[in-house]
Amino acid sequence: MLQIGELSKKADCLVQTVRFYEAEGLIPEPARSQGNFRLYDEAHLQRLLFIRRCRAIDLTLDEIRQLLSFRDGPELDCGEVNWLVDSHIAQVRAKIKKLRELERELMDLQRSCNPARTARECGILNSLAEAA
Repeated sequence: MLQIGELSKKADCLVQTVRFYEAEGLIPEPARSQGNFRLYDEAHLQRLLFIRRCRAIDLTLDEIRQLLSFRDGPELDCGEVNWLVDSHIAQVRAKIKKLRELERELMDLQRSCNPARTARECGILNSLAEAA
């Protein structure tokens, strides 16, 4: 059995993160010691590591909840898990598209700059002021 500090170290996260996931219902409530300390087992650690991997690929808490429900019901159809990942891929592609548009906009701003000018004549500042 692990106390919360030991669990957080093994999962490489903050104690507050463990408490947050517990409050969100992503990690089941652990047993308590006679001194009322939380006592986590290997299943808690594996679940926390799973959640951390999901967060590392930018899945939302709701998406993680869905994946955990499938993980907890291994007899369920995997097709919905695949659909969830497909949906997340579409979201990532949309973010990439927006980031590319932002990059082009910033590069256009940068091209308007002539470092030999004063701030009053700065193409970037003037372009930003015009856009406002």
